[in-house]
Amino acid sequence: MAASRVVHVTSADDGAAARDLREGIARIQEELEVAPDFPADVLAAAEAAAANPRLPDLDRTDLPMITIDPPTSRDLDQAMHLARDGDGYVVYYAIADVAAFISPGDPIDLEANKRGMTLYGADSKIPLHPPSLSEGAASLLPDQVCPVLLWTIKVDETGEGTDVQVERARVRSRAKLDYAGVQQAIDDGSAEESLALLKEIGELRLAREAARGGVSLPLPEQEVSIEGDTWHLEFRAQIPTEQWNAQISLLTGMAAASLMVYGRVGLLRTLPPPDPRDVQRLHRTARALGIDWPAEMLYPDFVRSLDPSRPTHAAMVTACTRLLRGSGYVGFVGEVPDQPEHAALASEYAHVTAPLRRLGDRYAGEICLALCSGQEVPMWVLDRLGELPQTLQRADQLSHRYEGMVIDLVEAGVLQKRVGEKFDGVVVDVDEKDEAKGTVTIQDPAIEARLTGPAPLPLGNEVGVQLTEADLGSRSVVFALEA
Repeated sequence: MAASRVVHVTSADDGAAARDLREGIARIQEELEVAPDFPADVLAAAEAAAANPRLPDLDRTDLPMITIDPPTSRDLDQAMHLARDGDGYVVYYAIADVAAFISPGDPIDLEANKRGMTLYGADSKIPLHPPSLSEGAASLLPDQVCPVLLWTIKVDETGEGTDVQVERARVRSRAKLDYAGVQQAIDDGSAEESLALLKEIGELRLAREAARGGVSLPLPEQEVSIEGDTWHLEFRAQIPTEQWNAQISLLTGMAAASLMVYGRVGLLRTLPPPDPRDVQRLHRTARALGIDWPAEMLYPDFVRSLDPSRPTHAAMVTACTRLLRGSGYVGFVGEVPDQPEHAALASEYAHVTAPLRRLGDRYAGEICLALCSGQEVPMWVLDRLGELPQTLQRADQLSHRYEGMVIDLVEAGVLQKRVGEKFDGVVVDVDEKDEAKGTVTIQDPAIEARLTGPAPLPLGNEVGVQLTEADLGSRSVVFALEA
């Protein structure tokens, strides 16, 4: 499993390339009919809600919670505190309680159901909720008392979750930490016990994942720096802290799914088993990138063998996201769906840990609260369970389109001055309707792009290609097979 692929701008001056990027993103938003601005009534409702949240009675501000996010993030969904519990552990995971600010059918709720999720790409963001909530009152910012759904998860000495409780509470984060700083503290031994346990629990959970045949893609970001009229693109690999942190979120999502399956009501994130043809294509991609993938090595083991700090391996991890195609959502009441699993995780799974950024998490969280308290699931949740999967699927598709268009824009910008140059690559896909068209993987820069030839393309073969098009306006990159 992986987060979405995102292009992150590390630096940009006011030169021509930076203007091209901003103008290109504005065109993408116009084409997709999305915008970061909110209607006036939604903004007004959010301001009023921010000033008057529904704070729960349970006070857990005694827990020394912290958040771990990118340095510039302000939409902070999760805070945690980890502790030893005999031979095992207890995970306190506080998730922003968006329902403490939003009422069913109010302007914020209606707008969120239109948007579905926050869209990210380069230095742009189309938020799900107005910033007064998502980056203000509902965000788990330090030294701010916030309403949350507090997950208390018992974990045994093997890393297996054994018990879960969810309740409304108010907490206060002590500090906003970033991944690099946490990694340094863990590495040099200066981390407090709760942070040190992040590594301990994270590694146990990764081992459990491998044992059950699951895999989490350590998906790299593409970082672009822009100076004058020059674009430079490279991959940034995840550091271990990011993977350990992700395992806490996955632990919670699996616990949520277990509650739902047992209670026979829920909203699951699903993924069918991969198509063998997609796995075969990945083998060709590995060959294109010069990465050894023995025929007897299973896909999850191959992914774990990759080192995303190496550019070609980072490109391979990104290519592996095609096996996540077909992911979806299923809502159910009474009968558990026939295919409830998320194949990449080899487990049932539910999205519950990012309600500031994903619509469905607010509904799923309410289901888990009701199941833990023995109460009925609220009708405003049950009334939407039938249509939510389609709403969330549309939002997913829009998110992927937005991110993909931004990636295409950046790659066209990087290559626009290299039209006419020759590159080495491997044909990794051939169009079933026109075998003279397909896809080529180039090692440097490590990208996939369209390829055309005068005859059927030699699938899986190493080829010489020439860059014939890299156009910012159309965001297209095209190579031609050398004669």
